[in-house]
Amino acid sequence: MTGETATLRQEPAVYVYEAPLRLWHWVNAMAIVVLAVSGYFIASPLPSMPGEASDHFVMGYIRFSHFAAGYVLAIGFLFRVYWVFVGNHHARQIFFPPVRSREFWDGVWHEVKWYCFLAKEPRKYTGHNPLAVVFMHVMLVWGMIFMIITGFALYGEGEGMGSWQYTMFSSWVIPMFGQSQDVHTWHHLIMWYIISFVIVHIYAAIREDIMSRQSIISSMFSGWRTFKDARKIEDLD
Repeated sequence: MTGETATLRQEPAVYVYEAPLRLWHWVNAMAIVVLAVSGYFIASPLPSMPGEASDHFVMGYIRFSHFAAGYVLAIGFLFRVYWVFVGNHHARQIFFPPVRSREFWDGVWHEVKWYCFLAKEPRKYTGHNPLAVVFMHVMLVWGMIFMIITGFALYGEGEGMGSWQYTMFSSWVIPMFGQSQDVHTWHHLIMWYIISFVIVHIYAAIREDIMSRQSIISSMFSGWRTFKDARKIEDLD
């Protein structure tokens, strides 16, 4: 639902993203890049290299980087869930979209028209706009949950039946999908799902910085959102 509204003269800049959330954002972004690149090569290995296999450990390093980045992603996500409850209300937006609010869905529809160049004026939001909330909740939050669960299931298969990864994940995830190769396939497909999210996310951030005349990219560095030529700004509660 729409909460506080303030005129630009009274509040030209709003502190939105706290330092721990910004740190998570950039660490998570780097982890996703490493996971996507290393995951691609795990699925489509490099051509054979000349010489003795014992002289090379290229795929070993790629697999290690994938596993290490996976742990960073998973631990970071646990921290992000923790920050939902201790951070400001902007930290909760993408986890708990106000789906029962008619005004929220009106905002979603307006943003759809805005991105399709059918609306003349953008609406100003201190945090994420309603469409971004839906988009990030479906694609980022649930996409990451899926990748973490299936990733640990595949990792636990290699660690063996006595490992905590196998007990907590492999023992039920792999049978649920049918077999290990099915988990690999879905894990790989959702990687492209998240890559698609990243592409649209970057495009939307740059577009809004230019067209809606409010700071988007710089806000994730400084935490402050500034507005230009805005009669009012809105805050999703």
